[in-house]
Amino acid sequence: MENEIKDKWSEITTYLVNEGIITQPVRRVWIDPLEIYSYENHTLVIVVDEEISGDIINVIEKKYKSALQLAIEEVTGEQVNIVFKYKKEFASQGVSSYINGNHLEEKYPFLSNGHSFDNFVVSGSNNIAYAASIAVAENPDGQIYNPLFIYSGPGLGKTHLMHSIARYIIENRPDYTVTYTTSEDFMNSVVEAIRTNKEKGDANATARLRKKYRNVDVLLIDDIQFIIGKDSTQVEFFNTFESLYQSGKQLVISSDRPPSQMEQLDMRYRSRFNAGMTIDIQPPDFETSMAILRNKQEQSDIKLSEEILDYIASNIKSNIRDLEGAYNKVLLYSRFTKPNEEITLSIAENALKDFISPDEEMIITADYIIEVVADHYSLDKEAILSTKKTKDIVVPRQVCMYLCNELTNLTQSEIAAKLKRTNHTTVIHGVNKIKKDLPVDNELQSSIQIIKQKLNAN
Repeated sequence: MENEIKDKWSEITTYLVNEGIITQPVRRVWIDPLEIYSYENHTLVIVVDEEISGDIINVIEKKYKSALQLAIEEVTGEQVNIVFKYKKEFASQGVSSYINGNHLEEKYPFLSNGHSFDNFVVSGSNNIAYAASIAVAENPDGQIYNPLFIYSGPGLGKTHLMHSIARYIIENRPDYTVTYTTSEDFMNSVVEAIRTNKEKGDANATARLRKKYRNVDVLLIDDIQFIIGKDSTQVEFFNTFESLYQSGKQLVISSDRPPSQMEQLDMRYRSRFNAGMTIDIQPPDFETSMAILRNKQEQSDIKLSEEILDYIASNIKSNIRDLEGAYNKVLLYSRFTKPNEEITLSIAENALKDFISPDEEMIITADYIIEVVADHYSLDKEAILSTKKTKDIVVPRQVCMYLCNELTNLTQSEIAAKLKRTNHTTVIHGVNKIKKDLPVDNELQSSIQIIKQKLNAN
């Protein structure tokens, strides 16, 4: 299969362009420099040459990983998980050790992000969550805090702590079976089991699903809020939760809100979630933001001045993800526009002018909304402006219409023109569709709230 993917790589990337998922310039700048390294156990390792492309793995994972997986499946029929690595990693660790399977990422691809307790920046805003996570990691027998329920807004470190707990147990308790999943992956597993049972008459599909998630010592599930309200998935999760809980197995759950605010959640499970330890994480203060940026800088070959770090920390107060995103954007901007110049505060200000305006009120434009929505849904902007009508593009496009209608002074005809629609009736339909779905769609509510935060529109 590795050779097949290599042989069809040009066809795979062409598929992305032809389907309007990425543009030709995006393909040339971001995709073409990638190299396939290995394929084993449905995990495809793709190498990034940092000397050529820069420190871009986080950007590629966020924007293009799902798209590449989709294209590979469409062209080859194979479902793969993609892990991105820097080329220099193989030079330092030796190729043979990687191929021999001595690296955790082969068995646990989510650990490829490198999250651990060692690189988690502890502060007053997260120290209780950190301490509780350490306690569970060191005592994963379900006797300390069970379940451990961590909640916060996006980008404040929930996933980092989840990965850190899993990594610690995997490294220090090899006799324990650990499963980490996102709510989206769990939901997809449930849907696939139902589909397989219905279409292929495979009555064992559900049994295999339950074996996967219930025959474990530790189950970690991220962003549980996206399951709430989805009947089949919710029932399967709560039965899984009950089975593990009654067996004394450790559960770790994250969410964007506490159980008490999950209105569609059965009272029994609100009580279950609250029975262990429920902890929130607050946004970082200035000192913590500076510590996070310095920690980020230690992992990079290119250094930013204290003046630039101070500028970023002073103006981005929302979450850690945005802090790191701003840091990465300064590096990328300088590489593409000023490759041979020292990175100055002026360069940093230009790189971040779209979402940092310290001396004036942020003007939210339709173009800015489209960019942020595309980024949130891991789409290329051109996909939203295309004529494609698949659900994964139509919904983000309608979100753009809704937010443009709410946050700008544009007429509906002007919004239509910005989104390259033929007339304003499409905008009316899109706005009304979002308004209708918002009260009953928790995932949509969460997405729009997050996008507004990114737009500084709250």
